[in-house]
Amino acid sequence: MNADKRAAIYARLAQAIPAPTTELEYQSPFELLTAVLLSAQATDVGVNKATRKLFPMANTPAAMLALGIEGLEPYIKTIGLYRSKARHLIETCRLLLERHGGEVPAERAALEALPGVGRKTANVILNTAFGHPTIAVDTHIFRVANRTRLAPGETVREVEDRLVKWTPKAYRMDAHHLLILHGRYVCKARKPLCEACVIADLCEYPARTSQTPAPLPDAAD
Repeated sequence: MNADKRAAIYARLAQAIPAPTTELEYQSPFELLTAVLLSAQATDVGVNKATRKLFPMANTPAAMLALGIEGLEPYIKTIGLYRSKARHLIETCRLLLERHGGEVPAERAALEALPGVGRKTANVILNTAFGHPTIAVDTHIFRVANRTRLAPGETVREVEDRLVKWTPKAYRMDAHHLLILHGRYVCKARKPLCEACVIADLCEYPARTSQTPAPLPDAAD
């Protein structure tokens, strides 16, 4: 895939998704960090249901640490792996207070030193909370990048590095959310909705069921 086609793909996705952002509900970097940690192997809908009850009670590291593991678990027990996530969250709160004055750090190394925070989570926080042009690669983005041939790679890191290298600068801030939302609602895992895809003619997926792009919304809308 050449640079012109990649630019056209992003331009169409940006027109189809004019306000790309996370579907996790949050009001601060700490709330976002909490929600992202809870979202592993869980849906954003399920996480939001839990945090709507949790955040009014504890939305700072100090308040969550005061809950303790046993106090936190009832709020998140509907989420998969909630016991290990509770342990990670409480330890994260302790470290945020001890090392960062209760604030979420805006540096990759400091974020990845927190329990349960890997490169993908750090990229999400850096991009969404702090405006860094990072591209976190989850299962949706890995699938879209490989299926369309936008940035094919055998590993998550390989796909990330190619997306960062090949994504036009104008779209690098929004690339993560453009691709994840496209993958979540159109380029689905089991049955991609090619007839509803605005980049059907640009996609290089051999098994696509349509080569006619879906209409784009009016840019003035």
